[in-house]
Amino acid sequence: MISQHNKKGMRNPWLLGMIALILLVLGVNVAFIWFATHNRSTLVDRDYSTRDRKSNAAVVDELQEQKALAWKITLKQPKAVVMGSPAGYEISVADREGVPVSGAMEVEAYRASDERKDFTMTFRESSPGNYQGYVNFPLKGYWELRIRIKRGKDTLEVGTDRFMVAAAL
Repeated sequence: MISQHNKKGMRNPWLLGMIALILLVLGVNVAFIWFATHNRSTLVDRDYSTRDRKSNAAVVDELQEQKALAWKITLKQPKAVVMGSPAGYEISVADREGVPVSGAMEVEAYRASDERKDFTMTFRESSPGNYQGYVNFPLKGYWELRIRIKRGKDTLEVGTDRFMVAAAL
């Protein structure tokens, strides 16, 4: 007989299973909320609203300056890039008349999913307008390169398409 004083209902496996399922769902939701509030995604820069903040006029002026420079960049990259092994890159820069551009070149390796693994290296100029460097990617996944070359007060920044770094060949 079922009554308020009968304690056998609390031993029913269906009731215990439902209680366990509810507790499991609540526990997973609490874990998701904790991870969402304590681990910030790096798909967006932390200071995106203040870093490099420019007015529309400043952005247009910068684009016009880069267009006026009319520097051409040619990038030779390996067909396959493997994590943990240096990949050789050759970058050539020429101005509008085809004259090599000599200057200082920095290349930033950018990975959208983990900004702590982003790094910057300088490429050496092997001959006028030709730069060489080796990039050793610490993680597999999709990466991008951001190339920045400075000659005097002129600066050109170019980004590459996303490419895959494999764990092994």
